[in-house]
Amino acid sequence: MSKKTKLAIVGATGLVGRTIIDVLKEFNFENMEYEFFASSKSAGTSINLLGKDYKIKELKKDSFNSNFDFAIFSAGSSVAKAYAPIAVSKGTLVIDNSSAFRMYDNIPLVVPEVNSFALNSSSRIIANPNCSTIQAVVVLKPLDDLYKIKRIIYSTYQAVSGAGKKGIDDLNNTINGLPPQKFPYSIFNNCIPQIDEFSSNNYTKEELKMINETRKILCKPNLPITATTVRVPVLNCHSESINIEFENDFEINDIISTLAKSNGIIVQDDPKQNIYPIATNVTGHNEVYVGRIRRDFSVKSGINLWVVADNVRKGAATNAVQILKCILEKKNHGG
Repeated sequence: MSKKTKLAIVGATGLVGRTIIDVLKEFNFENMEYEFFASSKSAGTSINLLGKDYKIKELKKDSFNSNFDFAIFSAGSSVAKAYAPIAVSKGTLVIDNSSAFRMYDNIPLVVPEVNSFALNSSSRIIANPNCSTIQAVVVLKPLDDLYKIKRIIYSTYQAVSGAGKKGIDDLNNTINGLPPQKFPYSIFNNCIPQIDEFSSNNYTKEELKMINETRKILCKPNLPITATTVRVPVLNCHSESINIEFENDFEINDIISTLAKSNGIIVQDDPKQNIYPIATNVTGHNEVYVGRIRRDFSVKSGINLWVVADNVRKGAATNAVQILKCILEKKNHGG
């Protein structure tokens, strides 16, 4: 009997942590042994995975003394900075969902459909990109391979679940006339053109994350990109309008067929039938959906796309589990 692989989930009771558990049920890895960690507030409670009950343990400095092979962190930057190095020192490979390590030159920032080659790095920490970046680059990569991206303009419409349980609570509370606790204004009946704090150049941190992470993942450090990220009163799924200018010309039918054949993408694009991706249809799915595919007539080789994905799944939990699956496959095939 082969040795079991040990996986720790850190932040198991949060919105993304619970979704990671759901995704693990779907992937159903063979010979995998699990342990779950959270804050002292959640310690002692139980969760069920694949018919087995697990007691959640409090995360402590000695939690990684149990010789874990892998750990998926979904507990925020401060927890990742404090505990990921400890896990690594005990021989654990960490897949981190926070922004703590994304822009380190020696740490891979990975979306498996796009740059799984980066997993060949010797780094013992793998960073999971920002949710809004993940769904964008899944669509951008196959087009860049063929037509060479010259410039990107992002406009995002991001669901309250992107801000975790507090964001969801704010939508529910402000619908009922209560004051906001998470966002600077009532999210009910508003679009708020601010996600995260403003930087010195008046871009928000979310906008800069999209710009810098896209460049790193696509290996294009000087690619011209601009972004406006907006929080909208939608419960789940981020929607993005992406305007792309290419170096090379294209035919729209070739763009559509390229996207339809690409891993992890579902094309929904039939204007005559009012068919295009919408949040309520995409919620609960792991793929990235794209529609409203049309030429931008204001430039020589430009295109507009509408991209929707479940930000808690593909934008966080699913991507992290896919990274783990990719690492295991490379290991099993001697990669």
